[in-house]
Amino acid sequence: MARTEVKALEATGSDFSTFHRTVIKRRELRPDDVAIDIKYCGICHSDISIVEGIDTLFKRPLVPGHEISGVVSAIGQNVNNFKVGDRVGVGCFIDSCGKCKYCRAGEEQFCEKGVISVFVGDDYDGNPTEGGYSQSIIVKDRFVLSIPDKLDLAEASPLLCAGITTYNPLKRYGIKAGSRVAIVGLGGLGHIATQFASKMGAEVTVIGHSESKADEAKQFGAKAYEILKTPADFDRLNGHFDFLLSTVAVKLDWNQYFKLLDVKGTACSVGLPLENQEFSLQSMFNRQNTLTVSNVGGIALTQEMLNFSAENGVHPKIEMIGIDDVPTAYERILNSDVHYRFVIDMSTLN
Repeated sequence: MARTEVKALEATGSDFSTFHRTVIKRRELRPDDVAIDIKYCGICHSDISIVEGIDTLFKRPLVPGHEISGVVSAIGQNVNNFKVGDRVGVGCFIDSCGKCKYCRAGEEQFCEKGVISVFVGDDYDGNPTEGGYSQSIIVKDRFVLSIPDKLDLAEASPLLCAGITTYNPLKRYGIKAGSRVAIVGLGGLGHIATQFASKMGAEVTVIGHSESKADEAKQFGAKAYEILKTPADFDRLNGHFDFLLSTVAVKLDWNQYFKLLDVKGTACSVGLPLENQEFSLQSMFNRQNTLTVSNVGGIALTQEMLNFSAENGVHPKIEMIGIDDVPTAYERILNSDVHYRFVIDMSTLN
């Protein structure tokens, strides 16, 4: 199969008005490749962060998108775990060495050779990678995920980044029935994290900033919704949680948030604020608390997350948009005006 020209949406600069339709070329189908017709692609805040920095970090036009769901259109001769017509997904990365200790452990995101991102940089052959704001993509079979029939294909796309980003730490820290979990923020990450923790059996409290989201938090499985502004508010929940997951990309007063943790409780951040975070070790000392962060998960864990979502009814709440709405969607995300994840209907690229 020769290199194929496909339509795509490309950014040429950090101004969102530089998005324009273009044509890119996908590589020839290799023996271990899967070709995918892209049906939907979610918009992640990290897409925006990368596009915003394109002038200084990347010296070429860029096709973003790493929450890809679609249907298999062709397979290489050595592929035996997918067939034409299968519902599949592609997440944050599309290749790794497959040999280092991290790849062998199913944690390809830490590949010692360097994991190949779906649209940031070049592949191992030096070819630029292009993401999911396009009609189709070709991916090595071991980086393609099966989307269960119980999952809506459009709803599945945010799970391929936002889903695994929040599922990974909940699994890593053993959240289960009886766990007392606080989720900071009820946005694109937080509303999925709340569902996961609740379906794992935890008693979930969402810590938000607006009363308008209290009812929705409980619809997503939270037992309580709290707005904490003053030291007295934090004192009221002193020692109440085993685990706290921050999904917000803002600077927090960690000395206050540590008050919420019980002895040996853990606070984990999946939100990545640009500001330096400040806290006192003394505020962690008496209860021997831990502050950590979490990355995305490997392919095996991502497949587990998709299966868990299907079996337990985890549904990202999405707002569907067309390809020409992407610049406006970026602006709305920066203004916190999305309910809760944008997903692009890629049929609008035709």
